[in-house]
Amino acid sequence: MKDDDCNPFRHSHQDARAAQEVPDTPQTRAPAYRLAFMDDEFMTREELRPVRLQLELLKPQMILDERGITSTVVVMGSARIPDPEAGSDHATIETGTGPQEAWEVRPVDALSGWYGVAREFSRLMTEESLKSYGRENVVVTGGGPGIMEAGNRGAMDAGGHSVGLNIVLPHEQAPNPYVTPDLCFNFHYFAVRKMHFLMRAKAICIFPGGFGTFDEMFESLTLIQTGRMKPIPFLLFGREFWDSVIDWKALAAAGTISPGDLELFRYVDTAQEAVEIILDQPSEG
Repeated sequence: MKDDDCNPFRHSHQDARAAQEVPDTPQTRAPAYRLAFMDDEFMTREELRPVRLQLELLKPQMILDERGITSTVVVMGSARIPDPEAGSDHATIETGTGPQEAWEVRPVDALSGWYGVAREFSRLMTEESLKSYGRENVVVTGGGPGIMEAGNRGAMDAGGHSVGLNIVLPHEQAPNPYVTPDLCFNFHYFAVRKMHFLMRAKAICIFPGGFGTFDEMFESLTLIQTGRMKPIPFLLFGREFWDSVIDWKALAAAGTISPGDLELFRYVDTAQEAVEIILDQPSEG
């Protein structure tokens, strides 16, 4: 028996339906008459921001709980890295080795190999997840294209489900078609979305990416560095890429991070290597 069956009071969804059937009068058309939880104009007022934050945190939390998902594996990376088998729009990135050298513009397709690695990693990880009936080690991505698409696609290849945490952006965007539909969420607040990335995270896997990937990577590393989050496997896919864009040792040499902070993450180059590291962690409880 559901909890609602024990509730002696009239349900809110019943009143929501009834509110659509009232007589059409000046009083019922007035904004003041609308049920508060059905009044978009009211719910989007400045004063209601704390309520919206709570709702945005609560909705995915409740659904993931209802699905019995206890742990996730986070897959992050560039939305611009294409599937090498699907062609490319030839988006470009700029690369260079020094301020005196001319910049070279090359297709981002040079990184497209990571799409296949992300897809394979997610497939292998989801096969492990299915051993727990899809409750543990569930792949979660940002729900968009590129590496995110590869992550959700790999989970589908394995016959499992995966989570997509989309965000409303100024330009048109939509979830990739491989996210499990009833685990596809949409966010207004970046901060709440980031919380959901990490609240169940058993491992964090970072593929080559840009500003968004860097933002999420450094915020996660900071939480672990400062003890606000327990250490978990933190894997950077592609040593060559990461060493070319971040001089980690220079940060330690400058004293802005501790030498021990370089042990917070590990480099990996293959899907199998990453899976073995994650599965080698002692289980809780």
